[in-house]
Amino acid sequence: MHDLVIRGGTVVDGTGQASFTGDVAIEDGRIVQVGGQAGAGRREINADGCLVTPGWIDIHTHYDGQATWDPYLSPSTWHGVTTAVMGNCGVGFAPVKQDRREWLIAVMEGVEDIPGSVLSEGIQWEWETFPEYLDALDRKPKALDIGAQVPHSAMRTYVMGDRSVHHDEASPEDLREMRKLLREAMDAGAMGFSTSKTFLHKYDQRKYPPGTFATEEELMALGTVMGEAGHGVFQMTANHPLMEQEIPWLNALARHNRLPVLFNLQQTDDAPDVWKQLLVTLDRAREDGVPLLGGISGRPLGILFSWESTLHPFVAHPTFKVLRKLPFEEMIAQLRDPVVRQKIMKEQAGLLDRRATTLFGSFHKIYPLGDNPDYEPSPGNSIAAIAQRTGRAPLDIIYDLMLEKDGKAILYYPSFNYAYEHLDHLHQMLRHENTVNSLSDGGAHCGYICDVSMPTFMLSYWTRDRERGPRLPLEWVVKRQTSDTARVYGLHDRGVLQAGRKADLNIIDPDALRLHCPEMVYDLPAGGRRLVQRADGYLATVVNGQPIYENGQATGALPGKLLRSRAGGLHA
Repeated sequence: MHDLVIRGGTVVDGTGQASFTGDVAIEDGRIVQVGGQAGAGRREINADGCLVTPGWIDIHTHYDGQATWDPYLSPSTWHGVTTAVMGNCGVGFAPVKQDRREWLIAVMEGVEDIPGSVLSEGIQWEWETFPEYLDALDRKPKALDIGAQVPHSAMRTYVMGDRSVHHDEASPEDLREMRKLLREAMDAGAMGFSTSKTFLHKYDQRKYPPGTFATEEELMALGTVMGEAGHGVFQMTANHPLMEQEIPWLNALARHNRLPVLFNLQQTDDAPDVWKQLLVTLDRAREDGVPLLGGISGRPLGILFSWESTLHPFVAHPTFKVLRKLPFEEMIAQLRDPVVRQKIMKEQAGLLDRRATTLFGSFHKIYPLGDNPDYEPSPGNSIAAIAQRTGRAPLDIIYDLMLEKDGKAILYYPSFNYAYEHLDHLHQMLRHENTVNSLSDGGAHCGYICDVSMPTFMLSYWTRDRERGPRLPLEWVVKRQTSDTARVYGLHDRGVLQAGRKADLNIIDPDALRLHCPEMVYDLPAGGRRLVQRADGYLATVVNGQPIYENGQATGALPGKLLRSRAGGLHA
């Protein structure tokens, strides 16, 4: 008798092949049958009319801290994620010396907008070295499988101390020590190494994380360690306007290692057509057999404005700075007062950096998000268009809109991938063989971004709901976030519904599948806040053969494991 049988669902197996109707049978955490009619199971789930897919594999998260206190890594598991890779963008918490713990927290808070008080309260610091960090993660209960990469900023500072913080060039001795530590981490099971070159990442307001200005020599010296170890991904967050300058050494690294080199690939407003040339570069790499990959998002990466969020157009106004210290309901009551409103409207905003000033004044790119969030909004729905139709000032409109829903309404600013005000370019990116779905940023940007719902959006919008341009085939979308993402990190035991593979899967009602509007909750350690987004339509999510969620509720099962990457295979 099978442990679990999923009966009569529409199987979308993750290979990209046509879906079919049949059963899926599971024993001892592994799939033993796909298709046809399976024998009896100790537990059976009726999947008639539902999709049965592999579990989603999310390769760009920032749960480095949260993984030490939250076995579910919510909200990722709410959206069917069964495997998550963290340690991206060069930031993380190992290796670390005791006197640098709070500094690493400050870097993470600045770069990824995870409150420092949350991290200080939640992290128990049971490690110094990266292998010890993996051992600590291994001991934690987990609902899903997780893997970790070595962050450049932490390792560089562990070796170089203040010289790293001040962006000194690494000496030959520094490089030897960093290479040694990285090899130890890779041998212990690190999934790869990450770094960042973007100028958008800052901490303490104006400081760049260590590694931002690392030389090509340093990055090549570290990157080739993975080639020597025989496994691992080199992940880099790019400085998009200068990305073409980075391509030669990234391509050389990928060619040398014969292992994936993954850089973030997005459309920016200031260089809206660079992505086209980068896709040509990826074409050439593919033709040469070089594993150079672009990590892309399935929708615009959006900044969310609300009275509760980190960013909105009134955040630097002196009166609001005082009001935000009040309990939320009291703050909203004050904001509704006509006298207070008039005072805020007349005030000059405090000091803001150039990017924030541009952001808050781009009324043509700010949209009401609503209860059925639209991530490809028409220009006619922008604040600028509303102002033109009504004759009202844009800031008046924003103020009133954010007061709706008892002060919890949210506005949406698509900061990347929306220069054309449509998503046809993303359609091209998503069809490209050398791009990979990435950038959900689960666990990060707690106060102003919530893109962790990307897998649900991909399935609901690109295959069913899109009306402003071509859609994508269901089978292609499932493949993009299962076997394709698994392949990048050498996770060959998952990502496909096939006999012998890991029994990680989702059962989804395609008619009920939909996203809710993001909301702010205060459930992190020390009462910290975070934006989350819920979804309808997931009947069950199964990890290692055990349902961890059914009908949106956690079952209490914690079958997840730590992934340890190895040359020639994965150990979990």
